[in-house]
Amino acid sequence: MRRLAALAAAPLAAAAVVAAACHRATTGGVTTPVPASLGLPAVAPGALGFDDARLAAVVAYLRAEVDSGAFPGAVLAVGRHGRLALLAPVGHYGTDDPRPVEAGTIYDLASLTKVVALTTACMLLVDAGKLALDAPVARYVPEFRGPGKDAVTIRHLLTHSSGLPDWRPLFREAATRDAALALVDTTPLESPPGTRFVYSDLGAMVLMQVVERLAGESLDSLAATRIFAPLGMVATRYLPPPDWRPLIAPTEYDTAFRHRMLRGEVHDENAARLGGVSGHAGLFSNALDLSRFAAVLLNGGAWDSLALVRAETVAEFTRRQDLPPGSTRALGWDTPDEPPDSTSSAGAKLSPQAFGHTGFTGTSMWLDPDRDLFIILLTNRVNPSRSNTAIRRVRHHAADLVVDALTDPAL
Repeated sequence: MRRLAALAAAPLAAAAVVAAACHRATTGGVTTPVPASLGLPAVAPGALGFDDARLAAVVAYLRAEVDSGAFPGAVLAVGRHGRLALLAPVGHYGTDDPRPVEAGTIYDLASLTKVVALTTACMLLVDAGKLALDAPVARYVPEFRGPGKDAVTIRHLLTHSSGLPDWRPLFREAATRDAALALVDTTPLESPPGTRFVYSDLGAMVLMQVVERLAGESLDSLAATRIFAPLGMVATRYLPPPDWRPLIAPTEYDTAFRHRMLRGEVHDENAARLGGVSGHAGLFSNALDLSRFAAVLLNGGAWDSLALVRAETVAEFTRRQDLPPGSTRALGWDTPDEPPDSTSSAGAKLSPQAFGHTGFTGTSMWLDPDRDLFIILLTNRVNPSRSNTAIRRVRHHAADLVVDALTDPAL
């Protein structure tokens, strides 16, 4: 990945505010301070190789999906070369909250946590020489034990090929974080390591423990000080304080565990049992912050004088691993389906080198190094009910519409 003069000309500390992203929310007559995110510099879409009318059609499509009930509201961010071509809030906060969504609206990222926090933490530890991708997990977490587990490596966890099952109801089985993690560490494998792809939240919980042991601090502390603070991602964190809640979109009325509307509390029940901090879920953020994160990764992990991770490490983590053979997974990240699948959140038109991820609540982020392009879509599609599956179609079509709006990919 290449360094761009345009990025060097706009260091993160001096990034322009791209929109009047509200940083004070009013609820019931009480004004509450919330974080004011800096965005990437915004330029006219044409300067980044987009057709204005076609890009506007993406926003019109999302508005139509809001009207159809696919989700209450959303924020779409599209950028290239460290600049924003489009930042579009559409719809409302929730089915019971008619306030219009803003550029700075914060969403529960769900499984985007796996790449924004956990995978990036792994990159940092690889760069520091503390984490070996092909080392056995038990080297770092001796509690990870059971038949066949001595063969499970860090690479297996990152590619969801460890043999662990996808899930278990820890929130019902354990009363504390420690008890839940003990259950995770002793969960039997369902298949030999490296032989089968099973998207596993349990694997991410094991990997979180590896990161915390090596770093000597909790994942939320590491992410806050070594990822979000250097990048100026002020609206990105685990466990957002109550004062943030007016600017956080509600997710769902939880009928399984907490039996209340969730707003500013992690939607995932198992992450909640872990105290709101986990490798698989728990992170909250907005499109402005995630745009900065995406731009840095597309620039090889660096921006001006900031070197977050080595370019070689970014390239390795975002490369398809073919583990098990035929899998689309990179390390932590996913890559586009081959052949393109009509339900893939990547759409059918991103390059084979693209990488991205989704979150159950209705979030997605895709980055295409060939085009130096990112597409971030944040929604709360589970409000009011997780039975809504329209987001699969919406993500796919929106990604394709964005690529179609590119009239000059060379720019």
